[in-house]
Amino acid sequence: MSEIVAVLGAGKMGEALLSGLLRAGRASSDLLFTERHEDRATDLSDRLGIESVSAQDAVARADTLLVAVKPQEIGALLDDISPVVSPQNLVISIVAGVPTTAFEKHLAERTPVVRVMSNTPVFVDEAMSAIAAGAHADESHLERTEALLSPVGKVIRVPEYQLDAVTALSGSGPAYFFFLVEAMIDAGILLGLPRAVAADLIVQTAIGSAVMLRDSGQHPVQLREAVTSPGGTTIAAIRELENHGVRAALLAALEAARNRSQELAAGAG
Repeated sequence: MSEIVAVLGAGKMGEALLSGLLRAGRASSDLLFTERHEDRATDLSDRLGIESVSAQDAVARADTLLVAVKPQEIGALLDDISPVVSPQNLVISIVAGVPTTAFEKHLAERTPVVRVMSNTPVFVDEAMSAIAAGAHADESHLERTEALLSPVGKVIRVPEYQLDAVTALSGSGPAYFFFLVEAMIDAGILLGLPRAVAADLIVQTAIGSAVMLRDSGQHPVQLREAVTSPGGTTIAAIRELENHGVRAALLAALEAARNRSQELAAGAG
């Protein structure tokens, strides 16, 4: 018997997950979604061939509920579905900053909840997703969550208390890379290159460097040192990065992101 999966909240992340499940071979008849805006619901149904339903209908028909609404909408959603959710449903949340306890307090006793922190490379099937079990989620629930998320990227397990750090590192991480690439493109323009040329140079360099990090098995320090010749151009640039405190700024930035994630989780709990 096929597992029925309902995505509650078909925004950008919800749509990306639905598309990834279809690409992974899931039948559209095994998928459902909810969407508050009628025009968008019709558009998604037409494009993806997946049925749009109400939240309570989704709970009644689905085995797994993948919650992808905005954090400010979670209270209303839980009020809506709490009368019909049972421990037979697996609830998977990708809602940022909302702990599993917030779900467990509203839902039927012993309802399994798994919390996920993913990131925007889900749109190109290269997401980094960290999953954490709530009080009533067991190994089978974690395996089901991994099966849902692995088609759109890599999945790791962490204890829930580490998800604030995960949020700071990989959840917000794409923004740091985009910020750095933006700055390097601007630097290329300053050095006299056309914007399109600078962008091609930096984007491909970023892709190639990421693949080397993933596939070489070498520490980032080893890879950096391989580019850094004595008295050469790279060490001159590295010296300026150190002089301007780039490493310290990154540490402070990620710590600030972690702290803000903790504040949001405390407010949601």
